[in-house]
Parts: sequence; C-alpha cells; structure tokens
Amino acid sequence: MDKNKIAVALFDKLAQVYQEKYMDVALYHDTLDWFCENLQTPNARILELACGPGNITRRLLEQRPDFKILGTDLSPKMVELAAINNPTAQFELMDCRELSRHNAKYDGIMCGFCLPYLEKDEVLRLIVDAKAILNDGGLFYLSTMEDDYEKSGYRKGSTGDEIYMHYYPKAFLAEALQDAGFRILQVKIQDYPEKEGSQTIDLVLIAQK
Repeated sequence: MDKNKIAVALFDKLAQVYQEKYMDVALYHDTLDWFCENLQTPNARILELACGPGNITRRLLEQRPDFKILGTDLSPKMVELAAINNPTAQFELMDCRELSRHNAKYDGIMCGFCLPYLEKDEVLRLIVDAKAILNDGGLFYLSTMEDDYEKSGYRKGSTGDEIYMHYYPKAFLAEALQDAGFRILQVKIQDYPEKEGSQTIDLVLIAQK
C-alpha cells in the first residue's frame, strides 16, 4: 500500500474541505512574516513545496507582493485551488521527493507541513536537495508536527478518512539541517488545538544557506 498515493488521493478528494479548514494561517503569521522580512532580495524567487490550496502563498504575497512564487503540490485539485486563490503566482504539479531534478535556483524555499507525509530518508534527502537549489544566503522554512518518529502511524480525520502521519522531533531536524550545511536562525514550538479537543505540537524551523 503506497502511503504517498493514498495521501494524494485523499487531498484531491478533500481539497475543498482542507481549504475551508486551513486557509487562515494566522497562527503562523509571526514566522511567515519573519521569513518575508529577512529575505531582503528584491523580487526574490520562492519555491513552495506542498502548497496545498495556496494558504501560505497568500500570506507571503500579502507581505511581499514582489515575491516571484512557484507553488508546487502532488494533488491536482490543490494546485487548481492555489492558482485561483493566488492569481499572481505560478503553480504546477511536482513531487518534492524529486527536487534534485529541479534545475532552477531560488532565494527562498517554503515547506509548510509537507514533512508529515514523508519518510525519514525522504526528509533527509529533501533537506540536502533544498540546499543545492538555494542561492547563497537563501532561507529555508520548514514546519511540521513535533513528536517522536516512533509515534508515526495512520490517523483518522474528522471525515473518517485515514492518512499516515509522520512525526519528527526538533533535535532530528535541527541536526539534519546543520549536517547539510544550513545555519538555523529561528525555532518555534507551539500547541495546535484541534476542534475535537486533542492537541498537537507544531514545529517551525527557519534556516539559511
């Protein structure tokens, strides 16, 4: 059973539901705005991985309309919604696990909550590949759900559908970034209250090449 294919099919199925639930990214404004403020290159080229319905894209462009953003996702429905929500950005289907095939260079890479759908070896490769396509001084934004990797497994959402979620501890990601040659500039851990009463822990890291 291909966990990634299951995830893509589910995101296609629930794209509208996901948009309604997660379009507001106010909880992450501080780190997203920090990314925008500290990427001082005019007309900076940004690659966004797993852009979803363009919720993060919209916040970036609100803060920095000069950004030249290419948003990517594996879900056709998500790419379609992202393009509607952000007519000044570009969007295309792309698998972030094949980032090494991407020849262009960027001033910033945005990777918001993509890691929960990647295996540990895929995350390590993504970090190395991201550094290779960043310009010197470029910023890499990573957000995920923080917990022990051993707690990863299938989780049932509010719709009753199951999806495999990977959890990553801060220490693992920080070490992976440093091993790849990144300098970590920002780390934030915060609670994310779920509507059904449970709580997850969000982790944001911003690193520089």
